[in-house]
Amino acid sequence: MASIDETVGFIGAGAMGGAIARGLVASGTLEAKNLSICDLSEGVRSSFSDLGAASFDDASKMFETSAPSVVFLAVKPQVLSAAVEPIAAFLAPRLVVSIAAGVKLATLESLLPAGTRVVRCMPNLPMQERSGAVAITAGSKASADDVALVQRLLSGMGVARVMREDQLDVAGVVSGCAPAFFALFVDCLTRAGVEAGLSAADCREMVTSTMRGTAAQLLASSDHPRAYMERVTSPGGTTIKALRALEPLMLEGTLEAVDAALARTRELAGE
Repeated sequence: MASIDETVGFIGAGAMGGAIARGLVASGTLEAKNLSICDLSEGVRSSFSDLGAASFDDASKMFETSAPSVVFLAVKPQVLSAAVEPIAAFLAPRLVVSIAAGVKLATLESLLPAGTRVVRCMPNLPMQERSGAVAITAGSKASADDVALVQRLLSGMGVARVMREDQLDVAGVVSGCAPAFFALFVDCLTRAGVEAGLSAADCREMVTSTMRGTAAQLLASSDHPRAYMERVTSPGGTTIKALRALEPLMLEGTLEAVDAALARTRELAGE
């Protein structure tokens, strides 16, 4: 992918914001010289300076020095309003992209000067490895070109889909929480193996290697996940017995987990 000739700034470059910022450079979508970040953490700033990006501890300095044309708001939802208030005037002429979970477009637009172009998105941490997912939706003043630019910026790090805002929270939960769900399953399977007699180190290595291989095979084929399951399930065998025990518990647990995450998203949005 050819690099995009835009300057991009980040207000906050912690776990998620930092993953996107680094992913932009790692994917070749953006040259490091066109990236700037503002973060209170000296360690975070140092890591981006080492990358070749400009780093600042004061947002106003970032705007005065590097003048990014696209600005990602990558701070926690609880502090978004406080973070935006002193820099709202700087943001007005720029394309603003928010990754704050649960903060609706209407709220974002109310925090910014009238007419500010806003795009909201829900990304996940694997974007840093260029195998993530992000849902994108446009504010009332954002143009089709604005949305296309954000999608192009983010598509180099995985799947980037444009959708309605009412779908965004669900997409954010499904993709955003999924890495933790997958890690939890690896941990649970490892614990089960240990209880059955394997060493923790051996079991964890076998499980993680198998997970990588399964993901690679699923990605390389067009098989539905259930078709893939059938390939490793023999009639009357051990796998079908295990799936019969696991599937209802996993489905019910997953539904409850998604509902809980959506409920918390609504709480963050003040609904």
